[in-house]
Amino acid sequence: MKTQLRKTALSLAIAACVGVSGAAIANETTSAIKGQIMGPNGNPAQGTKVTILHVPSGSVKSTEVNAAGYFTAKGLRVGGPYKVVVDSDVYADQTFNNIILNIGSDYPVNVTLAPQSNIEQIVVTGRAISTMSGGTGPASTFTLNDLENQPAINRDLKDIIRIDPRVAVDDSRGSINCGGGNPRFNSLTLDGVRMNDNFGLSSNGYPTIRAPFSFDSIEQVAVELAPFNVQYGGFTSCNINAVTKSGGNDIHGAVFYDYTNDSMKGDKIEGEKVDNGDFSEKRYGFNVGLPLIQDTLFLFTSYEKLEGVAQFNYDPLGSSVSSADLERIQQISQTVYGYDAGGMPASSPVEDEKILIKLDWNINDSHRANLVYNYNDGYTLSQSDTGSTRLSLDSHFFEQG
Repeated sequence: MKTQLRKTALSLAIAACVGVSGAAIANETTSAIKGQIMGPNGNPAQGTKVTILHVPSGSVKSTEVNAAGYFTAKGLRVGGPYKVVVDSDVYADQTFNNIILNIGSDYPVNVTLAPQSNIEQIVVTGRAISTMSGGTGPASTFTLNDLENQPAINRDLKDIIRIDPRVAVDDSRGSINCGGGNPRFNSLTLDGVRMNDNFGLSSNGYPTIRAPFSFDSIEQVAVELAPFNVQYGGFTSCNINAVTKSGGNDIHGAVFYDYTNDSMKGDKIEGEKVDNGDFSEKRYGFNVGLPLIQDTLFLFTSYEKLEGVAQFNYDPLGSSVSSADLERIQQISQTVYGYDAGGMPASSPVEDEKILIKLDWNINDSHRANLVYNYNDGYTLSQSDTGSTRLSLDSHFFEQG
């Protein structure tokens, strides 16, 4: 019997969003709003104030239109909804509601203001009409709405990103192929911290037995195949860029539970009886977001645990090796050598536990900081090529400052 240990991941990330810069980490984990504000005669509306409100947290960022009529606001949380108010002392104000921002993308707001004598204020619900675009190259972004409404029976981002036709998931190994590239050339980041299988111990590309974070802790995920932003690196196939949820001024959360056992699994393949063993599997968890200080300090936390099984197949048994041969081998091993060769279990218990804690601090209009603690502890038993079993356990520590 070969024994290999694998115990899964602990990660700690600290990131600060300072001034008009993005997050001071390895790749984009924030969003931006930019555009051009013009007067009714096509003249730049210089000095017009643009106020951006993140509705769930009450976070506010303000900027002014420059002499060319342009404005930019970077380092914004992904998701939303946001409210954008264009406030002019000369022309009629405009308000845009229900704006949702994507990872690493610039949301365009191009406005031509009307004279105050014609209309006092215009309120727009939805996206501003614009020809501007953002992003750092070919990518697919999956929002919170996608994560909540697409089927994800394995509670893994692979269930979602496989919707992109450029992404293929090998279900037998759990690996991700982007644009035909080798899975070893991918990179996975959580809030800018790389969580790659640096030692090549896993076939799934993760540094852990299963996904290294709870599915319910993710706000958005982007699959970036060829980003040309200079902040990116460490991969040649694709970067799977996930951003975690944050707390807000309202308390929100959810719980889940799912269960299965051997009686719920088919026990025949093409008429041949299959021994499923005697097992039960359950998975449960919760997530909650809440304010610690209204409009200023927020907490989000999630917990998930799997208590399941690893099932074994013994293909040579019944074909090249009979039950009588196996019993004879066990008898000789015991009587001649005094060694108990053991049996051939149909399954073995496994566990996987995930914890994530995130603090968001709105320091002021220009400064924001967050602290993320992510922990994963899991193990599994798997068969080797010879039919014996091995215990897999590894440990990694990730730190970003």
